[in-house]
Amino acid sequence: MRRRSDQMEKGAPKNQNSRLCFLASLSAFFWFLLLYFHFVVLAQDNTNTNTKTNYNTHVDVDHQSTLSTTPPSIDYQPPPIHVMDSPQVQAPPRKIRSPHSEVPRHTEKSFPFMAAMRAAENKSDPCGGRYIYVHDLPSRFNEDMLKECRSLSLWTNMCKFTTNSGLGPPLENVEGVFSNTGWYATNQFAVDVIFSNRMKQYGCLTNDSSVAAAVFVPFYAGFDIARYLWGYNISMRDAASLDLVDWLMKRPEWSRMNGRDHFLVAGRITWDFRRLSEEESDWGNKLLFLPAAKNMSMLVVESSPWNANDFGIPYPTYFHPAKDDDVFIWQDRMRQLDRKWLFSFAGAPRPGNPKSIRGQLIDQCRNSKVCKLLECDFGESKCHSPGSIMKMFQSSLFCLQPQGDSYTRRSAFDSMLAGCIPVFFHPGSAYTQYTWHLPKNYTKYSVFIPEDDIRKRNISIEERLSDIPPEQVKIMREEVISLIPRLVYADPRSKLETLKDAFDVAVQAVIDKVTNLRKDIIEGRTDEGFIEENSWKYALLPEGEHEVGPHEWDPFFSKPKDGSGDSNDSSAAAAKHSWKNEQVNQS
Repeated sequence: MRRRSDQMEKGAPKNQNSRLCFLASLSAFFWFLLLYFHFVVLAQDNTNTNTKTNYNTHVDVDHQSTLSTTPPSIDYQPPPIHVMDSPQVQAPPRKIRSPHSEVPRHTEKSFPFMAAMRAAENKSDPCGGRYIYVHDLPSRFNEDMLKECRSLSLWTNMCKFTTNSGLGPPLENVEGVFSNTGWYATNQFAVDVIFSNRMKQYGCLTNDSSVAAAVFVPFYAGFDIARYLWGYNISMRDAASLDLVDWLMKRPEWSRMNGRDHFLVAGRITWDFRRLSEEESDWGNKLLFLPAAKNMSMLVVESSPWNANDFGIPYPTYFHPAKDDDVFIWQDRMRQLDRKWLFSFAGAPRPGNPKSIRGQLIDQCRNSKVCKLLECDFGESKCHSPGSIMKMFQSSLFCLQPQGDSYTRRSAFDSMLAGCIPVFFHPGSAYTQYTWHLPKNYTKYSVFIPEDDIRKRNISIEERLSDIPPEQVKIMREEVISLIPRLVYADPRSKLETLKDAFDVAVQAVIDKVTNLRKDIIEGRTDEGFIEENSWKYALLPEGEHEVGPHEWDPFFSKPKDGSGDSNDSSAAAAKHSWKNEQVNQS
């Protein structure tokens, strides 16, 4: 009994240990099932729910796939789901990517001017791609100048020339050389106000600058500098330009392209706005040298061949048609005229300029029986009479157009308005200036005789022009007459229906320039090889070409070492001389 009892006491601990092991195993199995259920089943359901919610709330797919592959962890917390409440715009979700993940290949580029580009693609909108936004400038930049019109010129009372929206007083048709309507005594430097008033009639103005193809700045830059050129220090000459730039750069419209979609108009030659130094004796102001202004496009009646921020537009003539028929009637009349003179010249000599060929042109005309001469140098002359000038041009086949004090002169446009074929002696007088308005093939509408042919070789102009076959003369004259609409500024108080005038041509050219620049920005194209001093060459390139090389006209545009102007004379001096001769309308 004692032995059996001892054996039972020895086996008791063994049985008790077995039961404890069994209970421990059962407990472990229970907790395993519980944890499995919690981390696998519930986590899977939660993941599926999150996936559906993420599609509905536009959470990034890459973000979701990363989370779904995260191994179970006791410390894991799923990311919060942010539901977007329409129409409120929320920040896009943060993207979780490994350091080696690829950026999506098809990423839409976004630029501040994309609304304008989309507007241009809207074919159902007749103004798509043609909208112009006009800055509402403080009146000190424009209208206040007109109120002080007597200060706009040292020699001329400009008050009468700013009437009729800048056209000046109507002309009386005493000599019968004008048509019945549309003729005014327009000052050659009145483009500032004429252009701004024409803009008021533009058919695609917009108050939404974001859709604008270009932005117009109605600053009367020519009138501004005219007030202070004589007897004022450089601070006065620069004041309005600096004030304007400061005003523009604070505007949201400026920030879209840093002003590269902005343009303004000045009815004077470019040299009045290109002062090279801070010396008081230097000419003009420095508007076109201001860093901000270099981004804008400035339309002037004479541009610089060596700079890229100015563009030539026609001088205003005396003719400002109010409707298409005014133009058609005038063109027909110019076709039917009997032109008894082979060539003619209206102008004065330049005895102070040894490089000028005007004296030789006057001598050749005097000695020819087929040339009509209108001299303009002494006292009262018929050069001051628009009627006398137009009458002479209308009776001539060819009209001589040498350089004035600078490259260009208004007379070239008056002669073409009369259907007279212009004869140029320097490519800077028209060919490299008005590339928006005149054909690049200059032989279609003009004759070119290099200055050296007159200056050094004493070539006979009469013989040169007589050698042109009559049939060719007829074709050239018709080309000149066909150009008339795009060389004149229509009456700002009306609107042409089918014809495009000088204003329309210039505005469309600016729009094309800005649009092409925007396309280049979007596509990442840059003109790294662009040489600004060759600006005149780029303007002559055929469509699609971008490289320039040696040109036959290089000798005409060789610059002196000081960079102050062309090889004939200082540009500043030329501008100064042009002001002294301003009172002679056809100098």
